[in-house]
Amino acid sequence: MTKLNKLKWVVAIATTFFIGTTFASKVSAATINDDYALSSNQGSSLRTSNNVVIAHATAVYAPARNVAIFEHRTWYSNGAYVQYIVGDGGKIYRVGAEGYQAWGAGSWANANAPVQVELAQTYDSAEFRKDYVAYVNLLHSSAVKYGIPTDVDSSAWRGVKSHLWVTNHVWGDHTDPYGYLASHGITKAQFVHDVKYGFSSSGNNVNSTPTPAPKLNKHNRPVKPAKKEAVHVTYALHQKGKQWLSPVKDFNSGSNGFAGVPNHVHDMLYIKANRGSIKYRVHTIEDGWLPWVHKGNKNDTVNGVAGIKGHTIDGVQMYYTTPHGETYQQAYYRSQTTQRAGYLGTCADNGTVSGYDSWAGVLGEPLDRLQIHINDNSKY
Repeated sequence: MTKLNKLKWVVAIATTFFIGTTFASKVSAATINDDYALSSNQGSSLRTSNNVVIAHATAVYAPARNVAIFEHRTWYSNGAYVQYIVGDGGKIYRVGAEGYQAWGAGSWANANAPVQVELAQTYDSAEFRKDYVAYVNLLHSSAVKYGIPTDVDSSAWRGVKSHLWVTNHVWGDHTDPYGYLASHGITKAQFVHDVKYGFSSSGNNVNSTPTPAPKLNKHNRPVKPAKKEAVHVTYALHQKGKQWLSPVKDFNSGSNGFAGVPNHVHDMLYIKANRGSIKYRVHTIEDGWLPWVHKGNKNDTVNGVAGIKGHTIDGVQMYYTTPHGETYQQAYYRSQTTQRAGYLGTCADNGTVSGYDSWAGVLGEPLDRLQIHINDNSKY
């Protein structure tokens, strides 16, 4: 459910129900009803990244049409709406525009979800079955359309995500849609299976290998699929008052799994990748954030090293740029401090990890360990 006071929903939707019941007739389960779609000057103008599709349930027993009317009318005053509402026997109502941020599950989800879908709730079993098939197929087809995995609530930061997953991994207090699905006998395992494969028009499971339409270039010729290349990152910290420590490649377990010395202070850092490019900077207790560095050479303390000799590093930030035509990859990194046990949260350079997207470290606490790897998903 969108982040909204539930009592407001109950009162407002119940009121809407009595305003009128006219409805565009003969709308099939595959038809999108645009009667309550926001106009071009309404809703957010911010584009999304295409990383997740969010599955919601409304948390109120009311017609989907009424929910769509309510979101259309109050999108600004309540700050809550999604792209689609499914219900009323398998019908789909559009509110927000695909590919533009909706306001349904917090800033991270909104920025990364080209499609968010609400499932209206009903006590009628026959109506639920039609709703469920339309809901599942919309989630499935939306993921395929935007090149998003059809896996539900996996450990990866891309895929179809329930609002509960967003709550558990990012922010919020909602647990939909699993409670409502369970009330009609649909387990989480069943939902995961159904969304992954979708339903045929008869309601039977379709081919277990969804195949999105091939991408075409400006000449209408198939675009060659991106090739994932192995990217290795080498990095080292300089121990304050002493010397450069041995460089580390990627990360591993044991003493070679990180740069730095536990419970000691460091003042300089260099990072370099074997392909693509990486920029990085450090924050020191004495100076704040220092300029970005684009090279990695411990012998060049002006252009190839981040940090100032003798000044304590307490924060690190980096961005990796994937070469054109290759599978998109990014830097995943994490750190420890001298004042805490265990690694802090993982950072992703494009902002896809909850809580630690901006930089690694805790300001005011010397950084004593750093781990980095470059991939299309986190290996921590």
